[in-house]
Amino acid sequence: MNAFEKGLCDYIEKECLEKIQKLKIGIAGAGGLGSNCALNLVRSGFKSFKIVDFDVVEASNLNRQFYFLDQLETPKVEALKSNLLRINPDLEIEAINTRIERENINQLFEECDIVVEAFDKAKYKTMLAECLSSSGKLIVCASGLGGWGKSDDIRVKKVHKNFYMVGDFVSEVNADTPPISPRVNIAAAKQADIVLSIAMENL
Repeated sequence: MNAFEKGLCDYIEKECLEKIQKLKIGIAGAGGLGSNCALNLVRSGFKSFKIVDFDVVEASNLNRQFYFLDQLETPKVEALKSNLLRINPDLEIEAINTRIERENINQLFEECDIVVEAFDKAKYKTMLAECLSSSGKLIVCASGLGGWGKSDDIRVKKVHKNFYMVGDFVSEVNADTPPISPRVNIAAAKQADIVLSIAMENL
């Protein structure tokens, strides 16, 4: 165990940590939700990830996403992998720089135990739900996290046994309710908390 993992064992028993580290987490999108959810999952002890996104880091991302100024124009999956490895250098991360579509989504996440939906656009959120909700995997999606304030409205909804939604389900991102760090991070943290909670329950 490295120093990070030894420190984490002050809070999570070694046997529990070893079990959750065997789970593979798919992150579908490495923007505000995906990058921050991944950050929280790594700090919670998860070790194996498959992160898929096609985009690069832009200046407009830095207000809420887990990237830094010197990473501008870097593919998000590469930048996120680098940042996460600074927390735990022994992570196992597949960073796939490609667009997720209906034709490849099942293959991309086939070996993952859990998939976190972290798309910006509603049509891709719907596509993931339609393609993966009956897969038997734990799926954690998000909807409604634009703007600021009313953070208590961001809640967790259990759709069925292995499918959860996070958000207020109302405030979609647009010109009047832009994506701002606090609400985006609250939703991302709640996504990570669902993953951790269910993983610990199933040990």
